[in-house]
Order: sequence, then structure tokens, then C-alpha cells
Amino acid sequence: MHQHLYPITSAEKIMKRELELLAPGGDLDSVKAAILAGADAVYCGLNKFNARNRAANISFENLHGILRLAHKNNCEVFLTLNILIVESEIPLLISVLNKLANTGIDGVIVQDFGLFYLLSNYFKGLKIHASTQLTTHNEGQIKFLSQLNATRVNLSRELNLDEINHLTSVAHENELLTEVFVHGSYCISFSGVCYMSSVLSGKSGNRGRCSQPCRDRYLTTPQGKDYPLNLKDNSAYSDLRELADAGVDSLKIEGRIKEFEYVYTVVNAWRKQLQSFYTHDILLNDKSDLHKVFNRKFSNSFLKGDINKEMFIDNPMSNSTLHLSEINHYSSDDKREQGAKELYEEKEETRNQIKDKIDQLNIDDIPLVIEVSGTYGTVLTATVSTPAKSFIVESESTLAEKGIECLSHAIILKKLRGLNDTGYYIKDLNTDQLGAKLYIPFKELTALKRKIFFVLNDSREAVSPIALHALKKPTPVKIEPRLSVLISSPKDVLLGEDSSIDVFFQLPNSLKNKAPELIDLFNSNEHLIPWFPSILLGEDYTIAVDFLHQFKGKMIVTNNTGIACEAYKMGIDWIAGPYLNLTNSYSLLALKENFNCSGSFISNELKYTQIKSIKKPDNFDLYYSIYHPIVLMTSRQCLFHQVTGCKKSRIDGSCIQQCEKASTITNLKQDSFMIEKTKGNYHRIYHSANFLNTSILKDLPDHFASFLIDLRDIKTETKIELDKASIIQLFKDHLRGNSNAAQQLEHIIHPSINTQYKEGI
Repeated sequence: MHQHLYPITSAEKIMKRELELLAPGGDLDSVKAAILAGADAVYCGLNKFNARNRAANISFENLHGILRLAHKNNCEVFLTLNILIVESEIPLLISVLNKLANTGIDGVIVQDFGLFYLLSNYFKGLKIHASTQLTTHNEGQIKFLSQLNATRVNLSRELNLDEINHLTSVAHENELLTEVFVHGSYCISFSGVCYMSSVLSGKSGNRGRCSQPCRDRYLTTPQGKDYPLNLKDNSAYSDLRELADAGVDSLKIEGRIKEFEYVYTVVNAWRKQLQSFYTHDILLNDKSDLHKVFNRKFSNSFLKGDINKEMFIDNPMSNSTLHLSEINHYSSDDKREQGAKELYEEKEETRNQIKDKIDQLNIDDIPLVIEVSGTYGTVLTATVSTPAKSFIVESESTLAEKGIECLSHAIILKKLRGLNDTGYYIKDLNTDQLGAKLYIPFKELTALKRKIFFVLNDSREAVSPIALHALKKPTPVKIEPRLSVLISSPKDVLLGEDSSIDVFFQLPNSLKNKAPELIDLFNSNEHLIPWFPSILLGEDYTIAVDFLHQFKGKMIVTNNTGIACEAYKMGIDWIAGPYLNLTNSYSLLALKENFNCSGSFISNELKYTQIKSIKKPDNFDLYYSIYHPIVLMTSRQCLFHQVTGCKKSRIDGSCIQQCEKASTITNLKQDSFMIEKTKGNYHRIYHSANFLNTSILKDLPDHFASFLIDLRDIKTETKIELDKASIIQLFKDHLRGNSNAAQQLEHIIHPSINTQYKEGI
């Protein structure tokens, strides 16, 4: 039985605190369906800058109407801007934010640190929500996000109830709310650090374009599985009481690429569950409606802390019809077909009923009838009427007989037409009561428009658009880049005896039982620089922080923002690792100004032109990995259950520390991937070929302070026909401008790819 490690709220207190039900809105119909079904909030994306590019999404023209409809029904709206931003997109992004600042949007969901920076510094009226793409799973990350002015955080889907309870407590102490996914698709990889779609098809999950290769069919594994990476769907429907006990603030339903009837059905079922819990302190057991819409069967095993092989399902398609067969025990194929037909007809009828209801929800812009009046020596008066109310606004100055240009219907309409972008439109402008040959400063017409907007916008002042000044280019300086080497075995420490290279040592995901010997290793080899992984959960994070406090060196590299926050507090120089996904100048500024970051790797997802436009801050170094095995995903689940099998049916306390395995899977296109599990680490999948990019040195001279080569002992199909010392020397020759070195490297390291550098995101 799963035990609570932290105090829980009493049932009496729980009953007084209602949890937010947060629903997906992949298109206009889905947004309406969520509101109709009783969602407390809905999250949706515009056609740009959101992590569900495959969804229809909504247009900015519809946003005002959606906000009006939602707020009328006590529902908030959060906008997803949760992708990585490249430098060329910043002007368009600022344009979008300028528009959003004058809407009633209730929050924006963010992944990119540069966007955090822009919102915190220039758009302080917009509340910031940290996206699931940030993989928030330890308390240091909560504190990191708090310092970036986040107001709420979506916790990682892999967490169990104890971990959620603890992180929610930390979040509340730092004035953040927490939301937890409770229904919908599970990702098998930790979010934000999955590059499988990016590498295979150029469709980055960090750009909302994931092609879901994890759901693909593969050649049948030794365990007889065709879909070895396919998980059942998440459902915490029966765990509402425990989630309330854990103190979470919002229950989030996944599904922005699902259709409106799915959204309505799931939200409606959860609303009934919540109402039963609030009113009667009873949880409903009937999940039949949830089984009728798209599902891959259900699991709550991550939430329960019971990560087992039953979480997988060897079929990525909907399980609705199969579930019907299972519960009805049909005696013949004819009866099974009849049952499936009846389910289809029921779903069609339900779909039509929902569609009829949502079609009655109006989000059209509201018509304005404006009558302008005034004579010489009086103020200019505008009487504004909507179907719901009327009001009057007046100019500050009086009308004159002389001026620059005589007032006319056309001039007034031109000055007021900005109201057409506010969820209203000027249906009629009447100037019959305006005297002839009158003048008033044009700034008064602008002020009049602002007064009208103030009343229409629920007494909120219009926010003036910001014009972002271009960042200055750093002063050109001749840079002789250093070579840095990543290792993970003590036997390779001697590679760092050459003072002209930097040696990074990869720490495991779990330092349990290894911390003392690793501390000794670093303290006796002062040239070694610790390299912290992206995932550090629970106790493993605590031990990693203890390690940092015992570390006597002056610099670290970290792919985990929790460790970055701790290093900043301790005054340790830190470099942002490649898995923090830095893609624009403002993301670098965010880390430097808020956490005194001394340098950063630039994301390997970027192409040459995207990298070239990034401007680094002063006294800040850029790093780039030119050679490494390509990690496609990292998973908390055991990836061998469905491939080669495992003696254990579930992950236990010894698996992370002791398990050491490797295997391969191959998709139907004959692409092979290496599955690796090493002691102290989570399961990872690697591309069969390593990344090698020798071109960047000549493409971007004097850009990077250091280039990394990864010489860890990770087995892929790439072969290196030299020992490590010799390969280091060859890379050093390449950095020094030896014209033959690049050709030799391409020949000696094979096969290799650099698709991401060519295609970008």
C-alpha cells in the first residue's frame, strides 16, 4: 500500500477548498464543449507559438469572444505559448504579447526561458504558468520558477502522490499553485527532453510538432510486442481524494488534439466526480462514459508509485470497442458486431447533441453604435451603445474653430477603428449631431478611444504597446575555442591531464551509495567539472544538493534547473547544459540576470542560421556539442518489459541502482534505436548513429568559447577507429584550423549524422 510521507489536509478542510478542473481546447468547438461541461478553466493555443501544432487551435479574432463566453460562465482561459522560441520570431512574439496585454486572458503557459524574461520585464500584467515541457519534478526547480515570476507550475506526469504532496507544499511556500495531469495520454519520455520526433522527422516536440514515433509499430520484439513504447492512458478518476489530500490546486485533462465530444465527455465525468466529492464526500465508481471516448485503457500507476509492465498496451488505437466486448462477454461475432454498431450509433447521437448545444454558444464580436456630438466651445461627446448597455465619454479639450484638420465622419472613424480589434466592432458611427467646421487635437480622439475601451474592458486601462529595442551585438573578438570532453568513468580521468582541455564528468540520475566516492574523485582531481543530469527526483535531488555542498570546485555544468538555483545561491559558477534547450538571446539573459549563469550550451536542435542570430550577454560564454551519442528520450518506466522482458514485473528500489541492460528496437522503416540502462540512471533510448558536426567551426567562427565531444562509453552503431586520447588530439587539431582534421574525423567516426544542424526547429 502506498504510504503518505507528508501530513495531509483533513477531510473538513478539503471540502472547503475546491480544486480547479482544467480542460483542453484544441479548437473553438472544444473550448465551447469544455465550458458547457463545467470546466473551471480551459487552456488553448493560437496558430503560433504553442505545443500542439497538430491541433486546429484558435485565431486571435476569436479570442475576445472566447474570453467573454468563458468569463460569463465563471471559466478562466489560459493561452499556451509553450514552445521554444528562435531569435527570428521575437518581433512577432512581441506583437502577440502586445495584443494579449489588452485582453482579459487569465494566464499564459510558458516553456522558453526567454519568454519568461520578456513577460517578467515588459508584460507584468500577464500571469505566467510553467509548462509541463519544463519537467518540474524537484523542489529546486519550483524555487527556480518562482524566481522567474511563475505563478503556477504543471508538475511532471511521472510523479507519485508523495512527491506531488511534497512539491505542492514547496510551491505554496513560494506562492506558486500546482496543477497535475489527471486524464489523457501519457508520454513515455520525460517531457521537454524527448528529441525522438525532432531527430527522425525534423518535427520537434519542443516546437509542438511531435509526430509521436513512440506510438509507431516496430518489428516484433522478443517479448512478442509490436508497440513496445506505447503506454496506456492516464486516469486518476478514482484518486481524487488523494489528490485533494496532496493539496494540488488544479486537475488538468490532456487532449488538445482530441475532438469536442471527447472534451465534453471527459470534463462532464470529472465535474460529476468533483460534485459528488464536494457535496457528499463520496467518489463515483462508474467510468463507463470515459471508456466510450478515445482511450488506450487506463492506468494510474505513476500516481500510485507502482511503475509496472501492466502500464503498457500493445495497441495505440482507441480501446472503446474492445472494452465493450470485455464487459459484455459477447457469445458470438455477430453479437460483438452488433454491440460495436450500437456503441457507434450512441456516440454519433451524443456527438450531435453536444454539437447542437455548443453551436448555440455565441462568441461573435459585439456591435457598437457610437453617436458623436458637440459644438464650438463644448467638449466632444461620444454616446456608446451595445446590446447590453450604454455610456457616455467626453474629451478633455473643447471643440475649436481653428486647427490642423477639420473633424469629419471619416477622420473620427479612422481614429476609433482600433475598437474593432477588442471583441467589438463599430456597427454605426453617427456624426449628425456634430457641428460643422470644428477642430480638436487628434490626441483627444485617441484619448476618447481609450476611454471607450476602458469601459468596455471592465474598467481596465489599455496597455500601451512596447517596442523592444534590438539587443546589441557583442563586440567582435577573436576566440580560440577550447575543447571540452564529457566522460563518465573514473578510468578516463587521466584524459584531463592536458590543461588545454576541460573535462566534464557525468553524474548519474541517482547518487545514492555513490556520493562519497564521487566526492573523493572530484576533490582529488580538481580539474574535473561535474555534469548534472536533467532528471533528479526526490531523494536523488537531495543527495545531489548535498554533493554540491561538499564539492570544492568552482564550476559545474547542469541540465537541471533545481541544481542551477542551488549553485546560484551558493555562489558556484554554473554553465547551462544542452538539455536546458536554450534557443534565443533572451533565454541567456534570463539565466544570467536572474541566476548569475556564466555560460550556456546552445541547443543542438538549432540550425546554423538560428544559432548565428543569437546574441550572447557580456561576460558570458557559449558552448556547443559537436560530437555525442544522440539521446532520444529518457524514461522513468522500464523499457525492457516490452522488448527483452524482465524478471521483475515492476520497478523497485534496487532497479535504478543495480540494473544494467542494453537492447535495440527497429521500426518498420528499418531505423534502429539503442535502449540502454546503466547503474544509477534511468532508461534511455539513443539513435543508432552519433551526432558529428565539424562544419560549425567554419560556419560560425569566433562564436563559441568551447566545443564539446562526448566520449562516454555509450554503445551505438557508430564506430571510432582511434583510442580516446587520439580522438581528442584530432579534435584539437580541428579546432586549431588543421584543414585535414575535419575530413579525418568524418572518416574515422562512422556512421554519423547532423540532421538537426541542417534542418533546425
